[in-house]
Amino acid sequence: MVKELIEEFGTNRAIFIKADVSIKEQFHEAFKKSVETFKNIDIVVNNAMISTAEWCTSIAVNLTGMITGTVLAYENYLPMYATDHKGVVINISSPAGLYGAAHSPHYAAAKSGGIALTLSMGCDLHYNRTGIKVIAVCPGYTGTPARVPDKEHFLGPAYFEALNQVLSNLRDPQPCSVVGKAVVDIIRKGRSGSIWIVDESKPPYEVKLQVVREDPTQSTTQFQRII
Repeated sequence: MVKELIEEFGTNRAIFIKADVSIKEQFHEAFKKSVETFKNIDIVVNNAMISTAEWCTSIAVNLTGMITGTVLAYENYLPMYATDHKGVVINISSPAGLYGAAHSPHYAAAKSGGIALTLSMGCDLHYNRTGIKVIAVCPGYTGTPARVPDKEHFLGPAYFEALNQVLSNLRDPQPCSVVGKAVVDIIRKGRSGSIWIVDESKPPYEVKLQVVREDPTQSTTQFQRII
């Protein structure tokens, strides 16, 4: 991947840093090496993901890693090294974080936590004090090597069967390039704290949490598509 990027964009435009995002010290070193190499950081994309039956590992990578990356970027590196001292943090979540996932509850819980993190860090209070945008992007079914994990990556046979039922109702996966281009578009136009879905190779669209109260004693949270 680095070789391809260098061939397309020129030398000194890409580096590879091996790091376990669940280990804060390694994440810190990745930031430090990036700054040493490029002298600035404008955009941070928290995209690490793991699919495993070990829910502690899943939470450590899919949620704790995202929190670590967001906080390090927001409080340490973007204020110091972004071109305009502002910058953008993109948290790659999932529709599972919005709607749940019968086949992988702990993965859905982690991705839901990423959305809550984005809503919290990206709120007006923080954006007004820093100018840093925090945005969540939820790609739908996408053609990545991790899209169909092995049976042992699930809590049990019932969960693997639940995945097969989900997959049977899906269309062909969208290319990764569609998601990449959508993220660029979202960085340009998305407001801080917003949540975006990229699905079926269609243009990205924003969703917004809406609390609906038909009965004063009860409330229901819905998701509303913003045109």
